[in-house]
Amino acid sequence: MDLHQSFAMAQPASPTAMTTAPHVTHKIPAGDGPYARAKHLQLVEKDLDASIAWFWTAINTGDKLDSALKDMAVVMKQRGYLTEAIDAVRSLRHLCPRQSQESLDNILLDLYKASGRTREEIELLKQKLRKIYLGEAFQGKTTKRARSHGRKIHVSVRQETSRILGNLAWAYMQQGNFMAAEVVYRKAQMIDPDANKACNLALCLIEQSRHADAEGVLADVLAGRYLQARDQQDGKIVRKVEELLARIMAQTSPRGGGGGGDGRRRGDYDGSDDDEWVESEMLALLDVAAAKQWAAPYRKSNRRLPVFEEISSPVCREQMAC
Repeated sequence: MDLHQSFAMAQPASPTAMTTAPHVTHKIPAGDGPYARAKHLQLVEKDLDASIAWFWTAINTGDKLDSALKDMAVVMKQRGYLTEAIDAVRSLRHLCPRQSQESLDNILLDLYKASGRTREEIELLKQKLRKIYLGEAFQGKTTKRARSHGRKIHVSVRQETSRILGNLAWAYMQQGNFMAAEVVYRKAQMIDPDANKACNLALCLIEQSRHADAEGVLADVLAGRYLQARDQQDGKIVRKVEELLARIMAQTSPRGGGGGGDGRRRGDYDGSDDDEWVESEMLALLDVAAAKQWAAPYRKSNRRLPVFEEISSPVCREQMAC
């Protein structure tokens, strides 16, 4: 039984008319086609399994195919059908127009994260970085339109790259690869620093038992070093800093049994990179970031961490932006 057949038996008759809240009505397309029926079942009747069946019908009949695929994947995630949603997006995305591919990537990333498929999440994040470096993600522009909490905003290349690097670093954290996570977090902060990524960097340092370094990062957050002034007033950020400082104190106190905070703890994922290489690579990245503006050509290094070596193919590596 294929993905479509597994939901086909739940396919209902045409939804009955009922009073719909105004904020929901505008999300339901006019007409009585499969996609409109699926949205009605999803948003009004709250019958998610039935909506999935109608989304499949919309896909098969070409009724707003790309929207149907994206909405179906979201509903599948709500129902816990994570593997089925991933399979559906990966097998059907080639039918969708080019302008829908980025949003499908974002849905896949969300599904990978929810299902714990970290390795696939990392590979897709690297693909997104390649597209930015090659100028494919923004179509040659310096900003693009996006949505944040329901609002339309403009996102710059710097902001998007830093955001993706932050997500990549967090994924490495989930693998226990704290060395790679640290380097990627520092790279993200060089491009577009913010308090939340600084807190995550501090957590990464704590995981390596580098408590003094973590305290320094957290002190910068509390001192308002970062450009986003809103972050410094954000109660969540302050609470996060307090929680991390309390964790450091617990680990470094005599009862906590933590050491002096100068040691490094390797993650379980990959311990092949020695400390000296990591330090040298980090300094090289700092030099490159400070040398020229964002779009300056990248100066090739003889010693680079795999995470950055894999971002660009050999053909375009010399043209990759810092």
